[in-house]
Amino acid sequence: MFSLTFLGTSASVPSPERNHPGILVEAAGSRILVDCGEGTQRQLLRSGAGFRRLDHLLLTHGHFDHVLGIPGLFSTLRLRQSSDAMTIHAGPGTLDVVVRMLAGLWGEGRAPIPLDLVPLSEGRVLDAGEFTVDCFPVRHRDTDSFAFTFQSAIRRHLLPDRLLALRVPDGPVRRELAEGRQAKLDDGRTIDPEQVLGPAQGRKKLVIVGDAETTEGLAEHVRDADVLVIEATFLERDAAIARDYGHLTASEAAALAARSGVKQLVLTHISGRYPDEDILAEATRTFPNSRIAIDFDRIAI
Repeated sequence: MFSLTFLGTSASVPSPERNHPGILVEAAGSRILVDCGEGTQRQLLRSGAGFRRLDHLLLTHGHFDHVLGIPGLFSTLRLRQSSDAMTIHAGPGTLDVVVRMLAGLWGEGRAPIPLDLVPLSEGRVLDAGEFTVDCFPVRHRDTDSFAFTFQSAIRRHLLPDRLLALRVPDGPVRRELAEGRQAKLDDGRTIDPEQVLGPAQGRKKLVIVGDAETTEGLAEHVRDADVLVIEATFLERDAAIARDYGHLTASEAAALAARSGVKQLVLTHISGRYPDEDILAEATRTFPNSRIAIDFDRIAI
């Protein structure tokens, strides 16, 4: 249902292997960008994803390593003569950072492409029919940070044997039943959806958390996620430094996944101060199904 492409997986300082943060989420024909660090537009090209149908940008917070790619991306979209409006979903303070950044380049109240700025508050962000996006607040220094939950719609299929037994004809009547509405047949009978629908298929859940200074209060939101993407900037031996900078350790991220029934943990926002294998080793001691994201990784849920 969901496909993730990691466009950038570094912490605040990029490396030759890791770009600043950015994730492309694709679902049901929609393509949503989560964060837009410097160089994101080149990462979109290098990944093969390109720029088509990019109309929603979700920002976890306003620190520059998560937003500095916006002017370059928007400039390219203008040169490609894209007429689609871009909707930016972010906390009010983060939107203010974006507005001031764009004003410094194009003038107050101006941008190279049509924009719709939507301030976030906890709850529903987007309902695309096939899936929904919700947000919840995250503590990270002095920012209005948010994380995002993607969930697929629950699906129930019509049961052919029940349709045959009840003599339900092909056509609009079956469509009404599949959409969960009662249908009246030509012979006067009323068919309830429960008579012909099979069991609900499992809902898929993806949670993306940006920078965070604590996991306190996150468990209820990430509970039972098929995939949890979250930062792991420090190792536990540097937990005091992690607190000073408002970031998590790999063991903290793993402990959150373990107590929340998460199926797979994906660590990102990786600092170049540690070898990847050390970060992974610390996480897997607590939560074995952990992996470290690298640029251009793709994960399907």
